[in-house]
Amino acid sequence: MSTFHGKNVVVTGGAYGIGRGIALGFAAEGANVTIADINDEVGSTVISQINDIGSKAILVAADVSSAKGCQKVISETVESFGGIDILINNVGISPPDSYLALDAVPESLWDRIMNVNLKSYFLMSKFAIPEIRKRGGGVIINTASVQGLQSMKGVSAYAASKGGILSLTRQMALEYASENIRVLAVNPGTIDTEMVRVMAANVTEDTHEIIQEWGKSHPIGRVGTPADIANVVLFLASDKASFMTGEYVNVDGGFMALGAWAGGAGSE
Repeated sequence: MSTFHGKNVVVTGGAYGIGRGIALGFAAEGANVTIADINDEVGSTVISQINDIGSKAILVAADVSSAKGCQKVISETVESFGGIDILINNVGISPPDSYLALDAVPESLWDRIMNVNLKSYFLMSKFAIPEIRKRGGGVIINTASVQGLQSMKGVSAYAASKGGILSLTRQMALEYASENIRVLAVNPGTIDTEMVRVMAANVTEDTHEIIQEWGKSHPIGRVGTPADIANVVLFLASDKASFMTGEYVNVDGGFMALGAWAGGAGSE
């Protein structure tokens, strides 16, 4: 029997990159998976991949930066699978036009990043927790970033949102520990995702070359993959991590140990 057989998992931003890797990882371990994403075409492809694995999955096309979208995700998951055991708050954006000094960031752009990267984590948790409570407990894992700990120029909104996720993780862990709901975070470093490739394209036309160069600046000698993040998330969500809550894990190829990493590469 697989580790998560019979467990119901929700992954926001599950159509791309890290979210897709996490969704596929849980499916491979027997979970029923809900993918919440605004891109239903790409999300449908991931659903097909999960079905090929032999697990059950649904796609909920929803904007989780709104309460209405989050409620839709929760209600359709409960209707399809009967409840929620694990919530993965993963969705995040770092628009190419947002790399600006703080005084040059439009208020609308700041709000958009905060709504997607931070407010959605609040809203999804708010509506998922009553369902997780009905199951006798569960796990919430938030995708933050090493930029929530250290940062670089030009990413004020993104860095603030990721720092907020880490603080929210600690608060939620204390709030719900007595109800057997564990809350944790992962901090990806530079991961080879669509978002990072967009960043790379702003540097050079040869995105493969620049990503290889970023990899050389990591102590481990490469950038990460979505599977690297998924493997840690699956551990944190499992009973093997039953004494962990309110904590984060850096999955960054050694960047935070190296220090002053922001001068060497991009980030998730």
